[in-house]
Amino acid sequence: MTQPRLVLPGDTVMITRRTLRRHHLFRPDSAIRQLYLYTLALSARKFGILVHAVILMSTHEHLIVTDTQGRHPEFLRRLHRLVSLGTKVLRKWEGPIWEPEQTSVVRLLTEQAIIEKLAYLMANPVKAGLVRHARDWPGITVLPHELGRRIWTVKRPKSYFNAKNAGWPDRITLALTLPPSLEESYSAEALREAVQEELERQERMAHLEIRKRGWRVLGADRVRRISPYRRATSFELLRDRNPTFAVGRGQNKMFFAAVAELRAFRRAYREALEKWRAGLRSVVFPQGTWCMCRVHSALAET
Repeated sequence: MTQPRLVLPGDTVMITRRTLRRHHLFRPDSAIRQLYLYTLALSARKFGILVHAVILMSTHEHLIVTDTQGRHPEFLRRLHRLVSLGTKVLRKWEGPIWEPEQTSVVRLLTEQAIIEKLAYLMANPVKAGLVRHARDWPGITVLPHELGRRIWTVKRPKSYFNAKNAGWPDRITLALTLPPSLEESYSAEALREAVQEELERQERMAHLEIRKRGWRVLGADRVRRISPYRRATSFELLRDRNPTFAVGRGQNKMFFAAVAELRAFRRAYREALEKWRAGLRSVVFPQGTWCMCRVHSALAET
């Protein structure tokens, strides 16, 4: 049985999901860009999700968002379903688009964690040896100076989305916002500078690793020419750890507090679930319980 999800309103999280067997189904091109941004804007608007940063790699997505209503599982279900259906049409693909494993959702519990993960998202194509700098990535991405500023206005894709359906507007806007939890500690410019500094650090580390491995940087032009039906060949650990939270460097005290919180939640959840299975429908699950409350109408602490 998978571990229960802790879903709290106001959480800032990093989301990651890969394509099936790491096929390059999201190879950068105008059609896949339009499809992803349109469905992201639709889904974020419907479920009260604030989008802070996004990158769409050829084989996976990264998002950093704030879940204002505690509904990100519904957001992800809708986003991934629409992206899957649209991609099948665009790529003439049979079968699943996404890996069957549960989407990675990492709660970012400190300011340091948010800054590090914003930079990590931007540096992803550099670490993969695809481009020399984050600014060179030819697909959907965000750079430090665009945080809280970038606005996309996206037309409805011609494929899959029926123009007669009122649920699919002709145009939709996606505006990036700054993480609300950082507003008191950082001005907008200070945050952008902090992320830029962290991005440069991560790019330097990536360049050292690329030289150590003897890789050649692929380059944006070759990235655009990769067949979407090819699979990534770089080594990747299977069934590696799937963290549920991040606190950033030098946050040892916060790390141990987060571990204690997570263990307490899981312990309380298991105890409540045992009582539920025994037939006690008045049992109260811990705050942050998702599936039991949404699917089975169980009670939860507030």
